[in-house]
Amino acid sequence: MEYIPNTEIEEKEMLTAIGAASFEALLDIPQALRLNRPLNLAPPLSQMELRRTLEDISRENSVLLSFLGGGSYDHFIPSTVGHILSRSEFATAYTPYQAELSQGVLQTIYEYQTMICQLTGMEVANASLYDGASALAEAAMMAVRISKKNQIVVSRSVHPHYRQVLKTYFSGFLSVRIKEIPFYEGRTSIGHLDRMIGDDTAALLVQNPNFFGQLEPMEEIESLVHAKGALLVMAVDPISLGIVKTPGEFKADIAVGEGQSMGNSQSFGGPYVGFFATRRDFIRQMPGRIVGRTTDAKGRPGFCLTLQTREQHIRRERATSNICTNQALNALAAAVYLATLGRQGLRDVATLCLQRSHLAYKKITVLEGCSAPFNGPFFKEFVVCLSASAPRVLKRLRREGLLAGIDLGLYYRELKNHLLICVTEKHRLEDIDRLVSGFKKAWK
Repeated sequence: MEYIPNTEIEEKEMLTAIGAASFEALLDIPQALRLNRPLNLAPPLSQMELRRTLEDISRENSVLLSFLGGGSYDHFIPSTVGHILSRSEFATAYTPYQAELSQGVLQTIYEYQTMICQLTGMEVANASLYDGASALAEAAMMAVRISKKNQIVVSRSVHPHYRQVLKTYFSGFLSVRIKEIPFYEGRTSIGHLDRMIGDDTAALLVQNPNFFGQLEPMEEIESLVHAKGALLVMAVDPISLGIVKTPGEFKADIAVGEGQSMGNSQSFGGPYVGFFATRRDFIRQMPGRIVGRTTDAKGRPGFCLTLQTREQHIRRERATSNICTNQALNALAAAVYLATLGRQGLRDVATLCLQRSHLAYKKITVLEGCSAPFNGPFFKEFVVCLSASAPRVLKRLRREGLLAGIDLGLYYRELKNHLLICVTEKHRLEDIDRLVSGFKKAWK
């Protein structure tokens, strides 16, 4: 334990106090599981030698052209994001606990909250949550608290991982039931929705664009849900809101989503940032933390934490959530991203995603062995049905340097040999042509 700065005398004093003969006696690890020889490590290297070794290893990597989506997206990140995030005063992963000493960080979170409200069309937003999946689950729990009802209805067109997190969240709440609505032609089945929402339904959880990239019939859904006295929770792609109607315009009660696409790299799956916004009437039921703006005794503007989740950590039985922090650095990246692009810039990015994904869709779905199972409007992701084994086709395309899509058969039995393909503003026309050529070769 060389990295623990305790002297031998201090170690002996601690061991004596707890009645242990040695540190080894504290380790309940069977001898059969221990490594009884030195680690097989290379000799030590200087910084220059180590850097050169790592560079040699990195040259063995192959760079693939990716068309993967499904909740993690490869969008362009302006250089301003990295420059701001690298400043030492912002280099914190969470909300500061001594808020009065961290006015700058609190101001950035306040600006982030403001931008999320503007983006979603909602009235209040929190300082962010862990990711889109936990944000959706927290929204469901919030709906149960508000409505005092014991049923959550969620569409099967919602991201499979989000639905799994939802079930995990409610695994300890035996009184709350979760029902899943089937989809029809890639979108939530309105007929099933009408039958499954009842007097005991707290909320409907729906994603727009959904996991298949399809735009849901939100006007019909909203009218039906609110007519039956349930809350409407929408999970949204923030980039789509540059051109698609906002949750506020659809009269949603709670809006959540994954903010990774706003200035955060994919990073092999995290850390990400979940955004959460709602109506002002529900602010006291909102999970997470909220930064507010106030004035001090001299009338100077300042920022403070308000309505903290754990009631400042002393009345936990009244907590709205066990999440008592936020993803401050990732939220800052999202704020810098939105500030850099502005309203028109976000609209331009969304438009490019729309145009290029539709171009790829038209070129791929006319190929031999490829067809379009869904005909509804979509944003930047679309589904292709293959006449051959999807895993086999993906393997062949990978040999061509292409990550061509997600095998939907991994999540939906009825979608065996279906691929989910994503195209963003970063994909050039020649990249799309390369993908089309790859599909052509895959059948040979």
